[in-house]
Amino acid sequence: MTLMYNPDTAPFYERYLRSYKPSPQQSSVELTAARVKTTDDVEQVIAGMTPDAGLVAAADVYIIRNRGVILQKAAQHRVPVISPYRQFVEEGSLMSYGPDTPDIFRRCASYVDRILKGESPGNLPAQSPIKYELVVNLKTAKALGLSVREPFLLLADEVIE
Repeated sequence: MTLMYNPDTAPFYERYLRSYKPSPQQSSVELTAARVKTTDDVEQVIAGMTPDAGLVAAADVYIIRNRGVILQKAAQHRVPVISPYRQFVEEGSLMSYGPDTPDIFRRCASYVDRILKGESPGNLPAQSPIKYELVVNLKTAKALGLSVREPFLLLADEVIE
């Protein structure tokens, strides 16, 4: 499994990678880093991957902005992509698991209301996402020659066919 990110826009992934240790039941999973800074880097990384590898598109502004190139090259080289954002799945990635972004924006509205009514932003507690979603793209799975087991699909919040 390869984690793709840009160290300039998401430097925290370096620390994450240093702390990563697979659990005993995942001992066959090897995580490698793909540090990319240009679309040429993105293309080169994906072209060098084997279809059985898999790509994790990081929660990184650079990766999000360049998702079109990432997804196009991944499809071309038959590399499955997972991401924390449903938008990737809607555009052709295999699956996503991450925060429900519309829920975050809905919850943000109450903070805007409180600030407009005079409350100091510094007095408002930080919020974390409370709702997560799993989205699976069966069309992409089929194009990659992958089968997705029914029990896994039953866990999904949405299945794109």
